[in-house]
Amino acid sequence: MRLHLLSVAAGALSLALLAACSRPEPEAEPIRAVRTTVIAAGSAGGSVDYAAEVRARTESRLSFQVPGKITRRPVDLGDTVKRGQLLAQLDPQDLRLGEAAAQAAVRAAQVNYDLAAADLKRYRELKAQGFISGAELERRETATQAAQAQLEQARAQAGVQGNQRAYTALLADAPGVITSVDAEPGTVVAAGTPVLRLAHDGPRDVVFSVPEDRLNGMRALMGKAGAVQVSLWGQEGKPIPATVREVAAAADPVTRTFLVKADVGSTGVRLGQTATASIALPRVEGVTKLPLSAVFEEQGRSTVWVVEPGTMTVRAQPVQVGGADGKDVVIAGGLQPGQRVVTAGVHVLTPGQKVTLYAEPGAPVPPPAAPAASAAR
Repeated sequence: MRLHLLSVAAGALSLALLAACSRPEPEAEPIRAVRTTVIAAGSAGGSVDYAAEVRARTESRLSFQVPGKITRRPVDLGDTVKRGQLLAQLDPQDLRLGEAAAQAAVRAAQVNYDLAAADLKRYRELKAQGFISGAELERRETATQAAQAQLEQARAQAGVQGNQRAYTALLADAPGVITSVDAEPGTVVAAGTPVLRLAHDGPRDVVFSVPEDRLNGMRALMGKAGAVQVSLWGQEGKPIPATVREVAAAADPVTRTFLVKADVGSTGVRLGQTATASIALPRVEGVTKLPLSAVFEEQGRSTVWVVEPGTMTVRAQPVQVGGADGKDVVIAGGLQPGQRVVTAGVHVLTPGQKVTLYAEPGAPVPPPAAPAASAAR
């Protein structure tokens, strides 16, 4: 009896071990319904848009020509100013004292010159009467010339001091708008320190930045009237034609983009307005366009899923992207007309996976595409 129980237990254990070692059959991979499109040759064009800003053709960073302490600044950011209007004032006390000292030096030099000139006149009379020698007369003439030179030097120095005092008033050199304030009253500034920025009245530019791959195209547009269409944000109406007049020769050290300036003339645009600069792209025939959702990246290359009509399986096909046209991707190479490409759900597919064509409820299922004459693999 005991042996019988042991044999039964051994048999049950063997069955359990066999059951544990056996593998269940893998489940069949589901057949996914996918949205597709059939490749057909078309044309691509469109435009490229850049965020832009309206600026004045000429902007001056104004500063004092002399150092000093700012005592007042009668203009503020955004103020409209006229030519010759006072923008800021330095404390002129020290420079007034310097000007007074220079004027006193002029008066002293004038007195010395007058005395030397009177002496020279008397010595010439004495020489005519034979009381002095010619050498003595020459010494008096030289002394008079030196006094005259000292007088001219004093006058020039007084003029410099007068100019220095006048430089304590910062005046607008052109009519325009104050676009930046860099110093406040009470600040001690050195000569040349920026105090204000003045945008001159006159022509306006639309300024935007482009990447390096668009640089040659922008330079080719220089001087072509209406090559750029400017749309002002928050303002309805027709786009304003603009002409590219300047393209930066070097890239910005931070953004690595190139600054472009397009002339919009003296139209009714406000400084600082935000705008969109649109540049039309040449239309290219014989290219393929796909929705953005159809393209994914695999091993660093742009790829799409191509449906094999005979087996209804998908395979990865690398493609060459030639740009964008609205919400579509322009395919420059890798596909041929007649091939069927998956346009949605590309990230859940695997190579060789079986698929079925998705149809909207109530719509007929699209027929499988015929095999392409020479599929690009």
